[in-house]
Amino acid sequence: MSKRIRAGLLAALAVAALTAGATLSAAPAGAATRAPAPKFLAASELPPHPSSDWIAGRVTDGVPDEMQYCFGEALLAYDSRYRTFRTDLDTGAEQLNVTVGDSAKAKALAARLDKEVKRCVQRMDAAPDVEADYRSYGTLPVEEGARVHGFATRASWGAMDIHLVSVGRDGGTVTVVQWGQMGDFGDAPVKAFRKTTTTAVNKLH
Repeated sequence: MSKRIRAGLLAALAVAALTAGATLSAAPAGAATRAPAPKFLAASELPPHPSSDWIAGRVTDGVPDEMQYCFGEALLAYDSRYRTFRTDLDTGAEQLNVTVGDSAKAKALAARLDKEVKRCVQRMDAAPDVEADYRSYGTLPVEEGARVHGFATRASWGAMDIHLVSVGRDGGTVTVVQWGQMGDFGDAPVKAFRKTTTTAVNKLH
């Protein structure tokens, strides 16, 4: 799996979505100027891996492949940037910052993305040879709020992957953080991921 992320199911579904025409532009037409960019997580701010340091990629315009299947259509109209993180083993993560510029629109986008996580799990569960289960890990009292989700996938060929996803907001900016590796819900570092999410939202301003 590219970017060392074991959760190959999401990448495969993202490729299928792109093939079907869900291609995302890096920025909306006419975006000649950009407000000061919100800050991204550092590698050291990800949930600690027991046997490998995190390595942070460069900040890039657009939406990472791993998020396009779940969020592609919801993000088409927005200016977004992302950073990918990896370990030397099977764990990977992404952070996406979406600059909306208007607090009301950002609130609406965050609410939609929270719903899209659940819809995405439902779509995966409906796919042949795949089972997917969703869990909510509640909200966080940071800035304008954040919500943490989890889902596990099991494929008929034996692959088992666990993901944590959070959506948070500060003013006119929304951030999405996604973490994934082999395993099930028992392998998810929920407490550490909630801390990572709080840090990510605090760094937006």
